[in-house]
Amino acid sequence: MSSIPLPPSARLSAAVVFRVSLVGLRGRPLRAALSALGIAIGVAAMVAVLGIGAASRQQLLDQIRMLGTNMLTVHPGQSLFGENARLPVESVGMVARVPSVRSVTAVGAVENGTVRRTDKIPAADTGGIAVAATKLNLLTTLGGSVRSGVFLNSATEMYPATVLGSVAAGRLGVGQPGDQVYLAGHWFTVIGILNSLPLNPEIDRSALVGWPVAEGLLRFDGHPTTLYERSDEEAVTAVREVLASAVNPRNPEEVQVSRPSDALTAQLAAASTFNSLFLGLGAVALLVGGVGVANTMVISVLERRQEIGLRRALGAHRGQIRLQFLAESVVLSLLGGLSGVLLGVLVTLGYAASRGWPLVLPVQALAGGVVASMLIGAVAGLYPARRAARLTPTQALATG
Repeated sequence: MSSIPLPPSARLSAAVVFRVSLVGLRGRPLRAALSALGIAIGVAAMVAVLGIGAASRQQLLDQIRMLGTNMLTVHPGQSLFGENARLPVESVGMVARVPSVRSVTAVGAVENGTVRRTDKIPAADTGGIAVAATKLNLLTTLGGSVRSGVFLNSATEMYPATVLGSVAAGRLGVGQPGDQVYLAGHWFTVIGILNSLPLNPEIDRSALVGWPVAEGLLRFDGHPTTLYERSDEEAVTAVREVLASAVNPRNPEEVQVSRPSDALTAQLAAASTFNSLFLGLGAVALLVGGVGVANTMVISVLERRQEIGLRRALGAHRGQIRLQFLAESVVLSLLGGLSGVLLGVLVTLGYAASRGWPLVLPVQALAGGVVASMLIGAVAGLYPARRAARLTPTQALATG
């Protein structure tokens, strides 16, 4: 049988429904607050996870954009007999002749080279700092900069002068140029300290000296241990395919080529995986909050039978009763959702600011938190609302 339309006077406007739902919630403020808290925690977890994930992703993207993805590094591998291979002395010049290569530089590890603050410190206490000979165009190729002092030049590379990476300077306790360090059995003057190089952490932990002084004073054999190459963005793949053959034409299998920016790309993938995991945990918390709202509404129906019976006796029909309790559930969840969104935003902003990340707030996460809380409220209030609507005036008043 088709339903008979209600006269306008029997219908409740949205404003009236909202006010009636607030009256029901204000009558039990502590219970309503505790129920909304469950929704707030779930929404806050989801917003914070998405917000922090977006900020982390933007920070990595900005870092990749700033550092570039067009740098390749070359390291010696192993020979067919399992021995450690060496890069040819002339490999830098050979790579420079490859088409599309814009710049190439190299560093060479000084074997048994240690750096200590003084000669009184035991030789075994190396602090994890390596000694490396370097070409003069290292910073140009890597996109690095000097924090204080100057980098090596054509004059200072001939003498016992060194430039320290950011980590090496901290471990040695050197805060400014002009200090001396005991390097591979000789006193070297620190002429510069570098800023950190995110794509090249090995440089951060190194004491760099000129190529000529390393060969003449430190018995460096002249073989580079790492080549750094930059090429045109569109030619990176093509250069990577021929780089091993260019470095060592006789034994290209003994050359390892890598792309440092791939590590940052891997971090993006790992961050996305963890975001999905924590988002699932937030969804579980939101679901638990929905169960709490449903439980609160069921108890509310049981406690307010007399009110329901009185309203039915005064002419309220089942649909109005159903709408009242459903609206209470939705409003309760909405208040929790709005509180959760605010809490999630504060957590995101605080965490991003503490890490120096860009402040990114995904609008879809904020809107999604509010919409999700309303849907949870509607689902949670559906059964209590139907249960309240099924009560007849006599049943409600008799048990009130």
